[in-house]
Amino acid sequence: MTGRVAGKVAFITGVARGQGRSHAVRLAEEGADVIGTDICGPVGATSDYYPPATREDLAETVRQVEALGRRIIVREADVRDYEATKRALDEGVAELGRLNVVVANAGIFQFGDQVHLTSAEAWRDTIDVNLTGVFNTCKAALPHLHEADRGGSIVLISSDAGFKGMPNIGHYVASKHGVIGLMRTLALENAEHAIRVNAVCPTNCDTDMIQNEPMYKLFLPAHDKPTRDEFAEVAATMTALPVPWVDARDISNAVLFLASEEARYVTGVALPVDAGVAVK
Repeated sequence: MTGRVAGKVAFITGVARGQGRSHAVRLAEEGADVIGTDICGPVGATSDYYPPATREDLAETVRQVEALGRRIIVREADVRDYEATKRALDEGVAELGRLNVVVANAGIFQFGDQVHLTSAEAWRDTIDVNLTGVFNTCKAALPHLHEADRGGSIVLISSDAGFKGMPNIGHYVASKHGVIGLMRTLALENAEHAIRVNAVCPTNCDTDMIQNEPMYKLFLPAHDKPTRDEFAEVAATMTALPVPWVDARDISNAVLFLASEEARYVTGVALPVDAGVAVK
C-alpha cells in the first residue's frame, strides 16, 4: 500500500461486484475506507440479460475490503430511491466520520432493440438507474462535502457510449451522454468548493454485464451458441489496441487517480479507458 488515498472515505454505489467491487478494493488498497450501496436484486428486465448482484456478492466485497485492513459500511439501497441512498450515506458518514470521494458507479445495461422498438419500461429503467441514480448519488453526497469544506473528488462512471451513438442501445447511450453533461455542470458548480468532478468512460469491461449469452448473440446473431472466445474476436474489432475488452481494475486505476491528489487540478474531464475505441 502506498497510501494515495490514505485517511479518505469513499462512497461507492453498485459496490457488490464487477467494477463497483473493484473500485472499493483498489481504493482500500491505497488506504481509503468505504461506504457502499447496492440494490442486490433485479432491475426490470435487466435480469433477462445477466443475473443481478446478490447479498452474497455484497458480503464478498466487505470481506475483500476488510482483508486489506480497511473499514467498510454497506447498505442495500437502490440509487433510484433518493431517500434510501441519502440514508445509507448519512449513516456511513456518521460511523466513519467523513466523506472525501464519491464514485457514482451503479448502472445497468439492456440491449438489442432499435429506439422505436425499445419498450417504455426499458427506457425508464435505464435512464432512472444510469442517470437519475447518478443525480441522486451526487445530491446526497454534496451537502457532506460542502459542510466539511475540505474539497473532494466525485467520479461518475459513464462509457464510450457517452461520446457517440451506438445502434441497439439508444437508452443506454442517452443515459451515458447525460452523465457526461451532468459531470460538466457539477464541475462548474462545485469548483469554488475545491470539489473536482470527472467521469471515467470505459469500453467493454470484463464483467457479468458483457460476459453473457445475450450479449454474445447481439454481436454474433448468426451463431446459435456463441462462445466467449468468439465474442472476443468480434469485440476486438472495436478497439484500437489489440485487446477485446478491459479489466475492471483498469477502470479502478483511473478512479484512483482522479480521487488522489495526483489529479488535484483535474476537473470537468471525461476520461476514456477504452483501448482506443473513442478514437477509432
